Amino acid sequence: MAPRNGQGGIVRAIYVKQGDNVRKGQTLLKLDDAIPRQQLEAAIQQVSTVKAQLELAKTTYQRQKNLWDNNIGAEMQVIQAKANVDQLNAQLRAAEAQAGSAREQLGFTNVVADISGTLDQVNVRVGEAFVGMMGTTPQLSIVNTGVLKLHVNVPETYIDRVKTGSPLVVTLPDANNKIIKTTASVVSKLIDPASRSFYVEANVPSDPAIRANQIAKVQIQDYSRPDAITVPVNTLQTDQTGKYVLVAIKEGNKLVARKKTVIVGELYGDRLEVKSGLSAGDQIITDGFQNLYDGQVITTR
Repeated sequence: MAPRNGQGGIVRAIYVKQGDNVRKGQTLLKLDDAIPRQQLEAAIQQVSTVKAQLELAKTTYQRQKNLWDNNIGAEMQVIQAKANVDQLNAQLRAAEAQAGSAREQLGFTNVVADISGTLDQVNVRVGEAFVGMMGTTPQLSIVNTGVLKLHVNVPETYIDRVKTGSPLVVTLPDANNKIIKTTASVVSKLIDPASRSFYVEANVPSDPAIRANQIAKVQIQDYSRPDAITVPVNTLQTDQTGKYVLVAIKEGNKLVARKKTVIVGELYGDRLEVKSGLSAGDQIITDGFQNLYDGQVITTR
């Protein structure tokens, strides 16, 4: 948290301690306000003085105008009186602007919370200068776990497959492997040249078990086909004609092993998508298929 005027000042009072829950706008520190207060008092006095001068100038102008309307006096006196009124109006606007600026500067001596949350760090004492940071350490830090975001870097090979709205499954190893389901809210279009990755953000619901900067394991759904036919990946075999699996087909009174050439798709875990070559209801041989050949009669125990 940085001072609002970007300059800071000497701490005169601290109203909170580490671990306190604070609300947005709550005053946390009071900085030395002697000079800003003097400047405000002087500005207010200047406004008061100019107002008094303006009232006198208005009265003088009105009297000069009344006399001139009755053909008494000189026109130049009326013009001069009106010019004095205009000049003092301008001075009053400037004085009020100066007072407003001084009032704002005085307000900057109150360091207030910019968000609601828990005061995570208080690294400043009365008498020390508050500038927001001590090196790389914040002097005040507020954590709001009510609004959390997940940030994950994804290899650039998935840039065309991960979109805004893609489902995510988040596992938190340090929170008893807690699982959270969410969706990608931001997908960067920029590739990091160092890591050759792009970042994905997702909103995370508020939960007392979750801490800021926790490490998470993230699974992103980059492909979905509800009607997909899948087979155990170890059942896929290859010969000179291509990839195939063995299925059990009933021929007459016998159960026979038959090769079925397949075109495969995506792999997830130990399941392999088959895009073509199989139909719903086909019985894949998953045990002992390494020792079978096309047309061999299958015996069951």
